[in-house]
Formats: sequence, C-alpha cells, structure tokens
Amino acid sequence: MMEHNSIDPLHGVTLESLLTGLVEHYGWEELGRAIDIRCFTNNPDMQSSLKFLRRTPWARKKVEQLYLEYLHSSGSCPRKA
Repeated sequence: MMEHNSIDPLHGVTLESLLTGLVEHYGWEELGRAIDIRCFTNNPDMQSSLKFLRRTPWARKKVEQLYLEYLHSSGSCPRKA
C-alpha cells in the first residue's frame, strides 16, 4: 500500500483537536481577543464553539489561520520539500 503524505498542515487535524490546541495554548480569553466571535468571548465552551465553527465558514477559516500561525511560530509546521 502507498502512504500518502500531504503538504497541507491541516490534513488529518480535526476541528476539535485544532480548537483544543488553541484553547490550551491561548486560553478562551486570549482566543476571544485574537478572533472576536461571541462563542469565544461570552461563556465559551468547546461544544458550542465547535457547533458554530462547523456551520460558519468565515469563522472556521479565521481559527484555522490562527492555528497555522501557532504551528509556524512553535516550529511544528511541516516544511515543503
């Protein structure tokens, strides 16, 4: 069987693990400052945030972008060959 390696750093990363990583690193308060959406600023919790992000493409895109910036700054982002 062939192994497929994607150069997309988000390949195989679930929205839940992505958001969990951001919350662990930044915390809800800082995450709400970085991305000003109510699910991060008013009584934030994982389930309501995931529900909102799954049905709101512009918000999910912002979260994914912040996650990529976090990966890049931490040195965890895979480099293109």
